[in-house]
Amino acid sequence: MNIFRLFGDLAHLASIIILIQKIQKTRSCRGISFKTQALYALVFVTRYVDLLFRWVSVYNLVMKLFFISSSCYILYLMKYRFRPTHDPSIDTFKIEYLLGPSFFLSLIFNYAFEPTEILWTFSIYLESVAIFPQLFMLQRTGEAETITTHYLAALGLYRALYLPNWIYRYFTEDLVDPIAVTAGLVQTGLYLDFFYVYFTKVLHGQKFELPA
Repeated sequence: MNIFRLFGDLAHLASIIILIQKIQKTRSCRGISFKTQALYALVFVTRYVDLLFRWVSVYNLVMKLFFISSSCYILYLMKYRFRPTHDPSIDTFKIEYLLGPSFFLSLIFNYAFEPTEILWTFSIYLESVAIFPQLFMLQRTGEAETITTHYLAALGLYRALYLPNWIYRYFTEDLVDPIAVTAGLVQTGLYLDFFYVYFTKVLHGQKFELPA
């Protein structure tokens, strides 16, 4: 494994740990989109269905199990334990607009028309846009708690680090994955406005507020 993918995975782990800590410490899921978390859970379940029949490594197994279990745990915290703190009136992005096109694209643009391959491709497309409901919430409220912005920053860093990972693999393994690269570029692009505010305000000790 190259260093870019390793640090990308660590950033991904950090984002989840930050989110769980935020919810448990504040005993609130205020400012967190349940719809985005549900989409991520679906991403992991569909992507890692190969756990049932394929062995890669201990690292691979542990990471996949962690992502599936942690995403389900977050949904439990938001849906049951701290449900009163979630405001569905601002978490209103229609996820059908994300699920439908992602599934449609996975049927057309894939590497093999097989159930597991279609599910993997679907998860790649869906992950690239799963953050939309969360960003939509930020746009509606215009602000976010600092810890929530740290979660989003770590999540964005995870995807951004996969860009040099693909470049590295191209030169060292002569490997190009057009589907993953395209989806990754889309996902990274969605974070650009957020990162601008994060770096110019949050890292300077100011509150995260979107421009009016």
